[in-house]
Amino acid sequence: MKLTKKSHACVRLEKDGRTLVMDPGMFTEEDAVRGADALFVTHEHPDHFDEGRLRAALEANGAAEIWTLRSVAEQLSAAFPGRVHTVGHGDAFTAAGFDVQVHGELHAVIHPDIPRITNVGFLVDGSVFHPGDALTVPDHPVDTLLLPVMAPWNKISEVIDYVREVKPRRAYDIHDALLTDLARPIYDRQIGALGGTDHSRLAPGASAEL
Repeated sequence: MKLTKKSHACVRLEKDGRTLVMDPGMFTEEDAVRGADALFVTHEHPDHFDEGRLRAALEANGAAEIWTLRSVAEQLSAAFPGRVHTVGHGDAFTAAGFDVQVHGELHAVIHPDIPRITNVGFLVDGSVFHPGDALTVPDHPVDTLLLPVMAPWNKISEVIDYVREVKPRRAYDIHDALLTDLARPIYDRQIGALGGTDHSRLAPGASAEL
């Protein structure tokens, strides 16, 4: 499987000529959804869910489908009947040849005064886990963790403890558009030294073979 990092929380996975795109939001390049056979959205915040891009992807490929939570599905399902699937914690399905399990139910706490919304994470082929905006620990071993390193709802000690709890073989940064270049070496050094796993960062557009 080939993993390509796009800006912020978006990644592309390619296998056997099929392409899966997760969380193409407003910080993501326009070409992130190009050629997508399946699209996943973890929650409704605009840095993960850009309705216009998803509509364009579905219109460009009549066979493309979306798997997401109810609040996002309700905004798209009428225009694309039968192609927008609502999923939740505990669900399992196959999309574009990828076997997927859904883990998690709630977005991380931003502030006690802000109501929490639904957030789901996707474990792909029992190997790659995208948690969205949460520190969900799947009840399944994770080979590659897509690690949300910088957000209004987290701090680096929580990120490090999350890596320790999940115990992946490797972790790649996501949710990093707000992280300045000055801060990146600090995050790299601390997560790498304390997380207990192989921690790496891919520049937008760069790829890794898993």
